[in-house]
Amino acid sequence: MNRLPVAERREQLIEAALTVASRDGIDAATVRAVAAEAGVSLGVVHYCFQDKDELLRAVADAITAQNLAMTETAVPPDADLPTVLELAVEGLWRGIRDNRGAQLLSYELTTTSLRHSELNQVAMDQYRGTWASVALFLERIEHGAQVSWSVPREVLARTVVAMIDGYALAWLVDGDDQLAIEGLHRFARYLATQTVEFQDPVAALPVGVGTGPGSATVQPVDGSVLPAVVETASSRS
Repeated sequence: MNRLPVAERREQLIEAALTVASRDGIDAATVRAVAAEAGVSLGVVHYCFQDKDELLRAVADAITAQNLAMTETAVPPDADLPTVLELAVEGLWRGIRDNRGAQLLSYELTTTSLRHSELNQVAMDQYRGTWASVALFLERIEHGAQVSWSVPREVLARTVVAMIDGYALAWLVDGDDQLAIEGLHRFARYLATQTVEFQDPVAALPVGVGTGPGSATVQPVDGSVLPAVVETASSRS
């Protein structure tokens, strides 16, 4: 067996645990099963993780990071705000659809953590991370499109996450891809209507975001639409 730095070995074991738990369920992800999947001894697992609970917490963190990373998509150069939001939910949806086992596992981890005190931070960490990322996305949309949301960002972020959660759970039950994406598109178009006149001072704008008046368009970006970099039409003229 090759000797790896502890950090690399941990990543290998997290990936093995994710594979086992996504394929066979959270109860199947024993230390022995994870060791077998990774091709290492039990001692290696215990050296890297105190116990199964610590390993599962690391798996939960990995799933949250994976879900957020899978929002990458190309943005048309003159996309309006509804299109930006539709592209964002499409990116999120692809991450869910292409990783059904991991999505199911994320719900298993959430409910398991609510029943076991040793895992009680897993669910909260999952949701806090997701809420914060969506709130950041909403903030950058505000600055780029020169609009303000009609409700507080933190409240709206929870609404967005709850809506996506609901569609994802329903899809796990019925497997209807078309109904899921159609519903999420409708929600994105509705979300685009929840804006009012821009309230924040221009000085607060992030670096690289346009400042002039005009309808919101989206600058082509490499990487994630969540958060995308948006600019006003007049700032490019």
